[in-house]
Amino acid sequence: MKKRIGSIIIAVSLSVCLLSACGAKQESSQGDAGRERGNTSLGASMETGDSVIVAMGPGSEPEAGFDPAYGWGAGEHVHEPLIQSTLTVTKADLSIGYDLATDMKVSEDGLTWTVTIRDDVKFSDGEPLTASDVAFTYNTVKEASSVNDFTMLKEAVAIDDTTVEFHMAQAYSIWPYTMAIVGIVPEHAYGADYGEHPIGSGRYLMKQWDKGQQIIFEANPDYYGEEIKMKRVTVVFMEEDAAFAAAKAGQVDLAYTAAAYSDQTIDGYTLLSYETVDNRGFNLPALPAGTDADGNLLGNDFTSDVQVRRAINIGLNRQEMLENVVNGYGTPAYSVCDKMPWYNDEAVVECDPARAAAILEEAGWKKAADGIREKNGVRAAFTLLYPASDSLRQALAADTQNQLKELGIQVTIEGVGWDTAYTRAQAEPLMWGWGAHSPMELYNIYHTLEGGLAGYSPYTNETVDKYMDQALAASDLDASYELWQKAQWDGETGITQEGDIPWIWLVNIDHLYWAREHLQVAEQKLHPHGHGWSIVNNVDQWKWQ
Repeated sequence: MKKRIGSIIIAVSLSVCLLSACGAKQESSQGDAGRERGNTSLGASMETGDSVIVAMGPGSEPEAGFDPAYGWGAGEHVHEPLIQSTLTVTKADLSIGYDLATDMKVSEDGLTWTVTIRDDVKFSDGEPLTASDVAFTYNTVKEASSVNDFTMLKEAVAIDDTTVEFHMAQAYSIWPYTMAIVGIVPEHAYGADYGEHPIGSGRYLMKQWDKGQQIIFEANPDYYGEEIKMKRVTVVFMEEDAAFAAAKAGQVDLAYTAAAYSDQTIDGYTLLSYETVDNRGFNLPALPAGTDADGNLLGNDFTSDVQVRRAINIGLNRQEMLENVVNGYGTPAYSVCDKMPWYNDEAVVECDPARAAAILEEAGWKKAADGIREKNGVRAAFTLLYPASDSLRQALAADTQNQLKELGIQVTIEGVGWDTAYTRAQAEPLMWGWGAHSPMELYNIYHTLEGGLAGYSPYTNETVDKYMDQALAASDLDASYELWQKAQWDGETGITQEGDIPWIWLVNIDHLYWAREHLQVAEQKLHPHGHGWSIVNNVDQWKWQ
């Protein structure tokens, strides 16, 4: 209760600042007048009809600022950059469209991408955007990026003002997806403080940043694209309970929220729900127990049995988890790339606890006197780790624990910090969160690294590696999708139920928002992992009714 009250105080004090910045009278946010405005009128943002206040979580604030070299537009800030323009975009069906680019071609060997760009684009300081800026941006992020891997890029070269060539160190068919998240910066105005004072050619200008509180964006009057309907966007950073309180007080127009609040109602607001590929699942170490070169535990004698992994995959009731953990706001997850163009629907399984029990019996895992299975002195037991600060993953871990107990599998759940989680996940399952608009998510999880195993959990399959390597080397992006699908299952081997199944995917979490009733949020494409900036991908096309 103390935490909730404290958050309300924070929300109200922040909102006074916000409404003042948006031109509203401060007194309208106080007392009965504020409550009446939230219930019966359209609120501060509607006074001009072209501004909006959006509440996001504190983790969404870009610590390193608005510099693509340090994560803006990627990682936890995955979105189409508001301040900068990108060469490409992902469309509603997650195919590739153009922003700055007007054409692109790739050489037959996949090692040279030639991109033609618009000749009518200016940065917000009035200077023209040319291919030199594009080349500068990519060469900079290659050297400095702390989030994205650009090792596939050898060099970017400006051929003339409207043509840039990307010379690749290796063929990389999905390069257009990378181009969709790299915002172009001005070579003439880029420096160490760029992140705090960004200059771009995108839809918005950053007008004000009060760190830890809010960021104010205003429409770029020289934007080359579709007319910007929402002229002013204020993003405030609040914890979930503070965001809920701010919405109840009518002080924000759209606020992110969690399923725990979904049974509540707020006068004057509706609950919006958007599908995602923001999935949760856990790894199952696929090698017997041992140690790595540094002496860290590696592998697990129970989960290394492929029949155990198959039994767990079909023994879990994902729909029950959705109802128990997120009040039904989500979809069952069967892979890390559900609903994507490269998804293989062979990943889908039916929940069948009876068959799961039979698989364990046939594999020699027999129930002991205490109801827990054993085989050759090994107990059917493991510790399921989860990030200690994440209540949703804790709840999923607890639900997994309860369901697997019915199969005779003992699961102990433990909250841990990320400082040890990565290392411990090499021997113990960990509840993860993934989901991105790129097939590289599949590659990063399952492909063998130089050390001979995949990066996040001990697993390797040469055939799976071969398909993903071929997919990256393909000269045609659309043709590569079939190869990504074969990496998941080719009829004989793969990472799905009848294959190695080294990861168990549980649910895709819907992203929920409280929205003022008269706010029309533009149609959303599937959100990736992270309940943050994705919602404002097309905020320029939002409007008040």
